[in-house]
Amino acid sequence: MNSLLASNNQVDVAIIGAGPAGAVAAALLRKAGRSVLVLERQHFPRFSIGESLLPQSMAYLEEAGMLQAVVQAGFQYKNGAHFIWRDKSSAFDFRDKHTPGWGTTYQVERATFDDILIRCAAEQGAEVRFGHTVQALQTGSAPVLDVVDEAGQAYQVHARFVFDASGFGRVLPRLLNLETPTGMPTRAAIFTHVRDGLTLDATDRNKICVATHPERRDVWFWMIPLACGRSSVGCVAEADFLAGPEEERDAKLRGLIQQEPTLARLIGDAPFLMPVRHIGGYAANVERLHGPGYALLGNAGEFLDPVFSSGVTIALRSAHLAVQTLERQLNGEPVDWQTEYDVPLRKGIDTFRAFVERWYTGDLQDIIFYPRQTTLIRRMISAILAGYAWDESNPYVADPVRRLDALHEICMTH
Repeated sequence: MNSLLASNNQVDVAIIGAGPAGAVAAALLRKAGRSVLVLERQHFPRFSIGESLLPQSMAYLEEAGMLQAVVQAGFQYKNGAHFIWRDKSSAFDFRDKHTPGWGTTYQVERATFDDILIRCAAEQGAEVRFGHTVQALQTGSAPVLDVVDEAGQAYQVHARFVFDASGFGRVLPRLLNLETPTGMPTRAAIFTHVRDGLTLDATDRNKICVATHPERRDVWFWMIPLACGRSSVGCVAEADFLAGPEEERDAKLRGLIQQEPTLARLIGDAPFLMPVRHIGGYAANVERLHGPGYALLGNAGEFLDPVFSSGVTIALRSAHLAVQTLERQLNGEPVDWQTEYDVPLRKGIDTFRAFVERWYTGDLQDIIFYPRQTTLIRRMISAILAGYAWDESNPYVADPVRRLDALHEICMTH
């Protein structure tokens, strides 16, 4: 082991993964005076999907000291979501919502966004090692990580606690056999970026566009306007619907876009700026979000579905809540990770889950496109779509399943 690696392999907190959850957790821990080591197997900037943020994320970026850097990056402003199905349309302005707090955010190129966040954490004193892969974890009151760098040099990291913020890499769920069935169908997405060339009056660039396939309500598209005249566009469906050889993906996505009238008009034959990518089987769950000496953050613990852009918000919420819980533990207070971290975090995840499940049955689509919506209920729905899925003063957070089912019944009755 070389002297550089040997110099700082004992830290308060080791974080696996340098994505948004890892970066925000690192910054919050540094604010509390903790030593932090972030281990990331890739090099940044690197491509990642999930470009549309939700407003609640902004509060966590602000607390982590990252907001100014994000604002100055010149990302596309976002204030809501626009839903489309056939000739029906329904737009939600996230500034008009039940829950107080941020009502605007950004639509971001994730390679740039993630790079900004982790570099902010490094500027605040977190050590970040790119190209370093975690291969094993010895759990317990003094966890030990087995790590290897790109040169094949192996070493160990001794920490007081470990956060797994590895996202879809799901390092600890794989190493510790924590994964459990999600209960959600296996879906996939194909996506790319396009040079949209849209005029200012062609569409509202300040909103994500979510369009349902005119004949299949379980198939939907996203169009996320980004800065510099490009958009992220993709299609989500059950995996079999999108199956096919890699060389046919461009034609597959282009054909699907042409089937949805609004996207056909907005995108049409606009050139794809990168090969069409595929991600499948992304829904994930674990039997627990914590264990002796570790906790799982964001997508490393659970990922539902991209339809409401909840991934980054759940990641940042988990980082914030985990750091609060760990700080009490490191200060010598008795901590119950199940009641103080797992249960509160899953409350919001379960709210999003209720919305996702009813999106695919069509029930939530019926609610969203219902022509006689009341202002009060619209503001409650808008708050959740804006990321405020933990605000239990909102009836659709306190009891989402019963409330959504009752609301759908009313819509169908009328």
